[in-house]
Amino acid sequence: MYLAVKDVETRPDYQLLLTFENGVKKIFDMMPYLETGIFRELKDPDLFNSVKVSFDTIAWDNEADLDPEFLYENGTEL
Repeated sequence: MYLAVKDVETRPDYQLLLTFENGVKKIFDMMPYLETGIFRELKDPDLFNSVKVSFDTIAWDNEADLDPEFLYENGTEL
């Protein structure tokens, strides 16, 4: 099922609070991905905090992004 991200907020320890179009809120832990490819750049707190909703998902100022289905399936529901 495809669900768009409607809001994103950063949390301590490289976590994201995501709100999806169905109203579900999930925490997504970015820590495991910070040693991979373009996501390494997100160790910079200023860059990490640049995350925003872009189209139906999230993206950072360095053009890194994640699939909304991946975020939904791998996030922890609140």
